[in-house]
Amino acid sequence: MPKGKVLFIGRHAKSSWDFPERDDIDRPLSERGLVNAYDMAGRMKRRGEVPEYIISSPANRALHTAIIYARELRFPMKRLRVNEEMYMSGEDALLKIITGMNGKFNSLMIFGHNPDFTNLANYFLNDQIYNLPTCGLVRMQFDVDEWGKISRSTLSDYFFDFPKK
Repeated sequence: MPKGKVLFIGRHAKSSWDFPERDDIDRPLSERGLVNAYDMAGRMKRRGEVPEYIISSPANRALHTAIIYARELRFPMKRLRVNEEMYMSGEDALLKIITGMNGKFNSLMIFGHNPDFTNLANYFLNDQIYNLPTCGLVRMQFDVDEWGKISRSTLSDYFFDFPKK
């Protein structure tokens, strides 16, 4: 990983609507979502990128996506956390989680939901993303030594990938 802080913003994979009686938080991944999650995690693995820490929304679809990435990347599960605030709390809550991260971790991956994740990415990007699609991933490199200093002005590079790209 390069110097500075690297943030991976990962939207959950495609969810299933086959169980209308289930609460939104409990919707599972669809078959296509499973395929896309393994594909996108494989792309990240081939680029040699493995985050040092992962935080996921407690929603079934987000957590399952995070676990697929963790397994594909051979990521230690002890550094995967679930945070209730990642579920539909708004981009300000997400930003607070990220900027409050322990400085010993130089790379962080988060899994969650739209519209919050698209809004969060656009908070940092000059070239706005219209929509972060399901299983989409934005990788951002910041030239800072503390998470609390990440901003649009400290963003040095970014990469945007999604299943249909």
